[in-house]
Amino acid sequence: MSSKLDSNGLKANATAIPEVLVIEPKVIGDQRGFFFESFNQKAFHQVTGLSVTFVQDNHSRSGKGVLRGLHYQIQQPQGKLVRVVNGEVLDVTVDLRKHSATFGKWVSVLLTGENHKQLWIPPGFAHGFVVLSETADFLYKTTDYYAPQYERCILWNDPDLNINWQLQAAPLLSAKDANGVKLSQAELFV
Repeated sequence: MSSKLDSNGLKANATAIPEVLVIEPKVIGDQRGFFFESFNQKAFHQVTGLSVTFVQDNHSRSGKGVLRGLHYQIQQPQGKLVRVVNGEVLDVTVDLRKHSATFGKWVSVLLTGENHKQLWIPPGFAHGFVVLSETADFLYKTTDYYAPQYERCILWNDPDLNINWQLQAAPLLSAKDANGVKLSQAELFV
């Protein structure tokens, strides 16, 4: 995993899918608590090389065992910068770019309110997470607006993907997520 560091201590680490990045801010803490810049456009560009504009911020709260995903928008695809501010989730992203060397591959990252890690998920990927703690507050920035008419869902337990969700019991799913399609039947990015 390669790593880049900016002058303020922000770090970007490539995952097994090089375009998916783990972003680690410099956290300053003492007996009073902590402080960190959760987003700085200049530092983000410096460590990632990406010039992106975020247009929407989202916040969800979920209980233990809730699994959300694997979601994507086939038109108006969204890049996402995701993080957890309270609790713990296993965050998963799947490459849906048909002509990519990593097509159909997935990576997972543990995001917690304690580790302050963020995950950059480029457009062209499906995204989901499962809550491992009692509750979790999940925040994410997107590079395009939510467009429900273009939203699609890959089945979270597609045997062809074989994602290890680290589940101890059956997850809690929305009807949409329970009825996702297999990767082999999904609309893909070319």
